[in-house]
Amino acid sequence: MTIDELGEFGLIDRIRSLLPNPGSDVVVGVGDDVAVLRASSDRLWLATCDVQVEGSHFIRERIDPRDLGWKALAVNLSDIASAGGLPRFALVSLGLPSGLPVDFVDGLYAGLREEALAFGVEIVGGNISRSRHGLFIDIFLLGEAPRERVMLRSGARPGDCLLVTGALGDAAAGVSLLLSSEHTLAEGYRRRAESRRDRPIPRVREGALIASSGLAGAMIDVSDGLAGDLGHICERSGVSARILAQALPVAAENRLLSQRIEGDEWRLALSGGEDYELLFTAPPGAAERLAERITRETGTAATIIGEILPPGTQPECVLPDGRVAPLSGGGWDHFGKESGRGQP
Repeated sequence: MTIDELGEFGLIDRIRSLLPNPGSDVVVGVGDDVAVLRASSDRLWLATCDVQVEGSHFIRERIDPRDLGWKALAVNLSDIASAGGLPRFALVSLGLPSGLPVDFVDGLYAGLREEALAFGVEIVGGNISRSRHGLFIDIFLLGEAPRERVMLRSGARPGDCLLVTGALGDAAAGVSLLLSSEHTLAEGYRRRAESRRDRPIPRVREGALIASSGLAGAMIDVSDGLAGDLGHICERSGVSARILAQALPVAAENRLLSQRIEGDEWRLALSGGEDYELLFTAPPGAAERLAERITRETGTAATIIGEILPPGTQPECVLPDGRVAPLSGGGWDHFGKESGRGQP
């Protein structure tokens, strides 16, 4: 069996089986984007790492180094946000081709510094290595949270409402523009899509508010596509889910583009990935109140998009005309078949 036959998540399960059982200080270990570790009786450490690899996550000639630095840290910040935590310290490892201009590294760290200052993160070290096969930037980020406020993927319950922050599909639209000059968009939406692709805004403040409210059950960030990341909540919580397509916060321009390139106006929003929004659950009596509070206190809209169902059925999406479509994973798998995320 090869890695592409096993797939990314099958590989993660296999790696987990090769390791000893976690110790008593490991609350959440291998398998989630964020490891949750006991720091003291009332505090938890949140640890995550994510890598940006040339040719897989970005095309060097098509991204400003400052944007690459920003994004490399932002995707890790999003993981800490999904646990409701406060990001603290970062380590940065670089793999650099020997002929890379020093100005590129200067720009990269300018973006890292800008994003770190915006979210109170200290870059405290790292590693530099020569790379013969393209550039990569790998970041380890450590955050913290009160023990009783950490959000996991396992807290969704049947009857809960399903909510998401911000808008969906914009980053995937930006990637489609990067990969093909044939796709046209109105100038205003083009700028928005490119910005969401290159400079995602991690929802750290929103995640902390959701966690501290005491109203949410489960939470994850939308990095691999809404359908795929919802699948992780369903799996960990032992539930199913129903999404209402008409309720999804998707720009009209995005739906038109998705229809043109995917033959389905919802494909980019459901499977595109790299939105770095927060997907979370809350009881029906509290969901609307929590959504209004998020919007009011952070300026980021929060939208009720569906509900959590009992186990035993496949997650589904109800289309505007009433048809019900199965909501298969459809998210990004680094070793699986290409999906709507459309990475280079």
